[in-house]
Amino acid sequence: MSAIQPIPEAQRHEADPVWPALLAARRAARGGVQPGAWFAIGGADGLAPVDAAEPSAVIGWREEGWTVRASTPGGADPRLALYLPVCGGHAGRRIVVAHLGQSLDGFIATRAGESRFVTGEQNIAHLHRLRALCDAVVVGADTVATDDPRLTTRLVPGPSPVRVVLDPHRRVPPARAVFTDAAAPTLLVVDAARARAGERVGQAEVVGVPAPDGRLELPALLDALAARGCHTVFVEGGGATVSAFLAAGVLDRLQLAIAPMLIGRGRPGVQVGPTARLADALRPPHRVYRMGEEVLYDFDLRGRERAAVAPTLYRID
Repeated sequence: MSAIQPIPEAQRHEADPVWPALLAARRAARGGVQPGAWFAIGGADGLAPVDAAEPSAVIGWREEGWTVRASTPGGADPRLALYLPVCGGHAGRRIVVAHLGQSLDGFIATRAGESRFVTGEQNIAHLHRLRALCDAVVVGADTVATDDPRLTTRLVPGPSPVRVVLDPHRRVPPARAVFTDAAAPTLLVVDAARARAGERVGQAEVVGVPAPDGRLELPALLDALAARGCHTVFVEGGGATVSAFLAAGVLDRLQLAIAPMLIGRGRPGVQVGPTARLADALRPPHRVYRMGEEVLYDFDLRGRERAAVAPTLYRID
């Protein structure tokens, strides 16, 4: 690959207009945008409507979501291609994105469960951005039991999502922060056979979803979230949870941040069923970004984008 393209220093300043524009794109998609509408980055709301013929028209709305004008003077900011696909969810269009940070040899934690921190501060800030752009953040029971995450947007401006803990067998201790800190609305999703109407665990609402084989039915879970206004869902971990969403075919995007370390043995990241022939292996279109010491692969699992064949490794700070 060619030399890394850094984001200009001026764009990393507090007055950086790109992040407010992304938050505005998220709000606009939820509120309804007319296909063919174009926007310039900037203004009081983050985005300013402009005519499509204007040189300042950088992002536009199509029925399938946001698009970036390829002929943007000076080249489009790489963050637009990374984050805009997550900003297009609304009541008629569900988006589910998953992310895992893992070692070169494919582990997200040591055998003892130590995972703080496989990836560095730039990737952690990226997680907070994804939270801010999504309606709900989903984690599995092991992640909450082991890491006790807060799952809020402390590092970036933007709203914290609804926190969703998947615990079909009700194994997570009720003293965990997500159930007690009242920092964001929280759902504890359990096997419907173990749920009682109106039940709460601390500040969290208990939601029952069918789990006939002991595993939650993920399409039913996503329907339950959509009924609560959560149309853009971020699956943050852990490895078993992300793998389950991938196997169920409900992911639109999968992001893997690869850290330059070798753990040897530990808790695995993404796991998929065996492929007999390399020709049958999953090879989705993707883009590649540099985040500090990590390399982030952003996979388009629906194949809506061309494969990223450009030799540029974009840098996101």
